[in-house]
Amino acid sequence: MNFPPKVTVKEVGPRDGLQNESALVSLDAKVKWINMLSETGVSYIEVSSFVRPEWIPQLKDASEVAKRIKRHPGVTYAALVPNQRGLERALEVDIDEVCVFISASETHNLKNVNKTIADTILIMEKVAEEARKSNKRIRGYISTVFGCPYEGETSIDQVLFICDKLLEMGVEELSIGDTIGIADPLQVENVTKSLLSHFPSDRLAMHFHDTRGTALANVLTAMNLGIAKFDSAVGGLGGCPYAKGASGNLATEDLLYMLHRMGIHTGIDTEKVREAATYIAKHVPELSSHQMKLLNS
Repeated sequence: MNFPPKVTVKEVGPRDGLQNESALVSLDAKVKWINMLSETGVSYIEVSSFVRPEWIPQLKDASEVAKRIKRHPGVTYAALVPNQRGLERALEVDIDEVCVFISASETHNLKNVNKTIADTILIMEKVAEEARKSNKRIRGYISTVFGCPYEGETSIDQVLFICDKLLEMGVEELSIGDTIGIADPLQVENVTKSLLSHFPSDRLAMHFHDTRGTALANVLTAMNLGIAKFDSAVGGLGGCPYAKGASGNLATEDLLYMLHRMGIHTGIDTEKVREAATYIAKHVPELSSHQMKLLNS
């Protein structure tokens, strides 16, 4: 197998992890947690989302979080931005990277943002244009790439079409999402090969959910094809508010255990990640990662 010597792990727990938690986490706890994550050696933290507060009450304090965290040199602090107003709020607090998002399936996109894919692309183009004017990097999330809870199988042609649109508008990196954790290694191989036949590997990251326990197997498959960037969330936090049954993200500490055992460099201190997981565990009902279950036992 042909694994990369180094992998970039992108921590999305403070946004994608917390957005599905019903118990509200305090502003002070979020700030302390993100500051702990900044000490782990991660190079990327998605700190919040500038959506309307009534959409995701858990993230209504995005501006205050961004103002109060201690920013480390070499760490990119990113946030999800749904529209022009969200971008204005993100720019006011000097977010490093703007993350736009869209679903590969029409029904999930309508459930998620109440807009068609075509209308969402128009909004994203305006957001991307303004973000570029402010010299911000832009990342694009594509959800339901491997399957949709409403429509079933997702067409790879549709995925490629959306990828093209995002890159045309200046998005520098595409996060390919298994929103409901339905992907298997063979499907990941087929989808990844299709993507790599159109786009360079350094423009792609994989975002796996561990709903059915296949996330790490899917990481191995993607790595063997040359993918070296993966999203994960401390503790396995997360899910999708608009995809019933979608459980948490791939857990950062589980991913690190596997990578480090394989001799793959990440630059991240596993023990400090565990400390950050232990801290946030005090503020959420349960963490699903294998490493935390071992620690608690």
